[in-house]
Amino acid sequence: MFFMKRGRPNIRREVQNRIVQILTTFSTPVTTSTISKEISKLTDHDVSWNTVNKYIQELVEAGKIQPLPLPHSKISAKDGLIVYTLKK
Repeated sequence: MFFMKRGRPNIRREVQNRIVQILTTFSTPVTTSTISKEISKLTDHDVSWNTVNKYIQELVEAGKIQPLPLPHSKISAKDGLIVYTLKK
């Protein structure tokens, strides 16, 4: 017997699947804000940067995606922007 779940789909699962989907379509690493904009386009709902960043961090901890810190443009000792790509 197959039981269907009732209620709304889990937002965590949906956003995390969209993040992985977006990272597979881009050939270069992308920023959190780019991922947020793409999810908003795909779902026709505004998704906040903080929400996307939270789920990105969960995917990094799970070992599914990889953060790549870029060097800071003006201060040599600091890390700059962090971009994300699928873990190979």
